[in-house]
Amino acid sequence: MGREQDDMLRRGIGMTSQRTRERLIQRLYEEGISNAKVLEVIRRTPRHLFVDEALAHRAYEDTALPIGNNQTISQPYMVARMSELLLEAGPLDKVMEIGTGSGYQTAVLSQLVERVFSVERIKVLQDRAKERLVELNLRNVVFRWGDGWEGWPALAPYNGIIVTAVATDVPQALLDQLAPGGRLVIPVGAGEVQQLMLIIREEQGFSRRVLGNVRFVPLLNGPLA
Repeated sequence: MGREQDDMLRRGIGMTSQRTRERLIQRLYEEGISNAKVLEVIRRTPRHLFVDEALAHRAYEDTALPIGNNQTISQPYMVARMSELLLEAGPLDKVMEIGTGSGYQTAVLSQLVERVFSVERIKVLQDRAKERLVELNLRNVVFRWGDGWEGWPALAPYNGIIVTAVATDVPQALLDQLAPGGRLVIPVGAGEVQQLMLIIREEQGFSRRVLGNVRFVPLLNGPLA
């Protein structure tokens, strides 16, 4: 990473001081996030650029925030936890993200893996996310406007897939697009009953781990202009 990009990633406004970010990182560490690279990427990624200016003073709180269109930016702990799970078995080359949203998780992933392929159904959100990533000079992301339930089969298989909205069940299309040994991190459930799952494609079928209760907006069908 060049000095110019590093400066851009670290820059902040008065209400998003480095001290505020360090408090967030300390909290994530205390809550069990142990991957040093994930913590460093979250430390230097300017979350305040991914929320409305009126909410910038809350950007480094460990909480989800609204981003419009009935969507949210995930809480930093969940971004860190899902990223850590994806990388648990080592570095990844090719990751698909379902649900670009604000682009914050996308930005974090792009600094942790070689290539990110991000699918979003709400075009206006994805357009804003693209602008933010260009501003941060994060160039290893390719975007698709489309239905997250379908994934991005033309570019499959993927070493990792991360889903940032809750599905009522695990989409078969996403399982089909996992490479051998590939890892899928996805919230599954309905209403208040949602669980974060890690699914790994084994030689024979899939292994599944339930990792606790979560709360996400629903994964909906069909693109929306």
